[in-house]
Amino acid sequence: MTIKENIVNIQYQLTSKITLVAATKKRTSQEIRQAIAAGITHIGENYVKEALNKNLQGLATLHLIGHLQTNKVKTAVQLFDIIETVDSQKLAKEIDKQCKTINKIMPILIEINSGNEKNKTGIPPEQATKLITIISKLNNIKIQGLMTMAPHNKDPEQSRPYFKATKKIFDEIKSLAINDVEMKTLSMGMSHSYTIAIEEGATQVRLGTAIFGER
Repeated sequence: MTIKENIVNIQYQLTSKITLVAATKKRTSQEIRQAIAAGITHIGENYVKEALNKNLQGLATLHLIGHLQTNKVKTAVQLFDIIETVDSQKLAKEIDKQCKTINKIMPILIEINSGNEKNKTGIPPEQATKLITIISKLNNIKIQGLMTMAPHNKDPEQSRPYFKATKKIFDEIKSLAINDVEMKTLSMGMSHSYTIAIEEGATQVRLGTAIFGER
């Protein structure tokens, strides 16, 4: 199937309340432009340098969905429209600092390491509320929700407990009504697991293979 046909099929499954982010790591500029022409309005890139080289600004809303190193923040805040992978006070402060210099307020999501995996980035679930409470006081970032990636498993059903747990944290933080925190986005679910993620409350999914096919 073509990229356009894949997108049409996926969008048919999604309600208007679900944001579809095309995950474009290692995809060519031609592939990405085909997706945009087929109706994609949100692009997710994993690496700052790769996104910069693809020259995507102005073509879609650009999400950073990969780990962000503090030495790449200056470029990232100029390039991306939202950063989904904030997992420390140090990183949040650097984003705030660099955004202040360009008079920008950056929407961010807090990345939750829902499986407590040692080899993955993201904050442990039990620390999310504390981190959000602390960094919500920064003037040039805007916390808009949570993001998670469940532990890899061939059976998508195995992702359900992690999505369910992240949704619980999302609801708990939302109920606290922390000043300047707008819990509206729950980004979870990829090509093999997005239907499960949506069942568990995702408002945003990040799909690569389902759109573009195997690399």
